[in-house]
Amino acid sequence: MIQSALIKKQRIIICILLALIILTIVVGMGMGYASLSYDRLIPTLFGQGTFKEEFILFSIRLPRIIITLLAGMALALSGAILQGVTRNDLADPGILGINSGAGVAVAIFFLFFPVSADSFVYLIPLLAFIGALFTAVLIYGLSYKKEAGLQPVKLVLIGVGCSMALSGVMIVLISSAERAKVDFIAKWLAGNIWGDDWPFILALLPWLITLIPFTLYKAHRLNLLGLSEPVAVGVGMSVEKERISLLLAAVALAASTVSVTGGISFIGLMAPHMAKALVGPRNQLFIPIALLLGGWFLLIADLIGRNIFDPNSIPAGIMVSLIGAPYFIYLLLKK
Repeated sequence: MIQSALIKKQRIIICILLALIILTIVVGMGMGYASLSYDRLIPTLFGQGTFKEEFILFSIRLPRIIITLLAGMALALSGAILQGVTRNDLADPGILGINSGAGVAVAIFFLFFPVSADSFVYLIPLLAFIGALFTAVLIYGLSYKKEAGLQPVKLVLIGVGCSMALSGVMIVLISSAERAKVDFIAKWLAGNIWGDDWPFILALLPWLITLIPFTLYKAHRLNLLGLSEPVAVGVGMSVEKERISLLLAAVALAASTVSVTGGISFIGLMAPHMAKALVGPRNQLFIPIALLLGGWFLLIADLIGRNIFDPNSIPAGIMVSLIGAPYFIYLLLKK
């Protein structure tokens, strides 16, 4: 039974985070290389702006803001699932190499196959999912022992090793590619949010609409998996079946996100940890907060990165890493 005081606290935090997200969105709509006056935002939103104002808002700013918010939410949820399933507080799709697997699949397709602009937007999340799934299966298989089950520490070590190996594969792939394609892959690796157009939102949105309710429905099972395998088996849960379905959800969320934002790490590590610190370890309570935290973190990172050295921008992935890497070291030392 969840205490009513804790539920009330969760709702207050959610309201605060929603207010912060709305404030950041409003600030982001007005800031950029081509500035948009804040007193013109509401008229422009309702179709009363000039051609330039509507172009800046609807073709440049809003798609990027929405895709950044959705991507941060998806990465946070993926990290929360991975931490629960693996019982490892350091689990994150970027650290475990899942993002790298998705990136290699996308790079192979982009560099060596003919690309159609119409199909590319919708094919790329599927290709990223295949690459990420292959990587996740490899890491899971190498860190699992029949007698001892899944080994959390070994999982992280193997994941980091796979991530480094896949980074090497990526370098080999781009070493003989065309200059224009190499530039795109380099920006992708840095976490540059390149899929900032409405079709990319439509490509990412179905994954979130499907997998957020699925994860919340499985929250109780995630709680049990986070305790231990004997406890989960003792209450009659099919551990491997639940673990595989949740891992597939985590991989799908990470892959679909990475396919449009590039290699962004640490969101999936930080957001669940901070949410747990606020309302405790129950997945029903902290997952909604982690979703909003992840979206807000990536919004802030992209906003700062786009405007700190105007007109040159710093990729959101680098901005997140500047905060996330020290946080990862802190957790590593603490755990």
